[in-house]
Amino acid sequence: MGVIGTVEYLSDLFVKKKKKKQLNTVSLKVRMDCEGCGLKMKNVLSRVKGAKSVEVDWKQQKATVYGYVEAKKVLAAAKATGKKVEMWPYVPYNMIAHPYASGVYDKKAPSNLVRDTNEPGVATLNPVEEQYTLMFSDDNPTACSIM
Repeated sequence: MGVIGTVEYLSDLFVKKKKKKQLNTVSLKVRMDCEGCGLKMKNVLSRVKGAKSVEVDWKQQKATVYGYVEAKKVLAAAKATGKKVEMWPYVPYNMIAHPYASGVYDKKAPSNLVRDTNEPGVATLNPVEEQYTLMFSDDNPTACSIM
């Protein structure tokens, strides 16, 4: 290490650097009944420090905040309105191996979405099921191993 390296090392020790916040997208499921509820939620969430844009879809019960925000702070601000709020629990149904299993299928979910889960039996295919899915390939219809 030369003189320059030593100076840089010492300056790093004594000078405090600010952490750069990461650009995030936070999606919430919010109980909203009308456009007025959606407008109120949009006003509250747009006041969160670091929020660049806020989208509210009251028909889908979804609020999305984009910017340099933390999920906990956005959730706390949304709960301050007195509405029932939770993190967005849905994922596209093709991301889950068994989308119609109990605990995953939600008839109140928006179309083509199911609840996210971490259960290994529901979220992923077991080896036997995986063999069956590879047997019939949509990408290569002549690759059917039964025929």
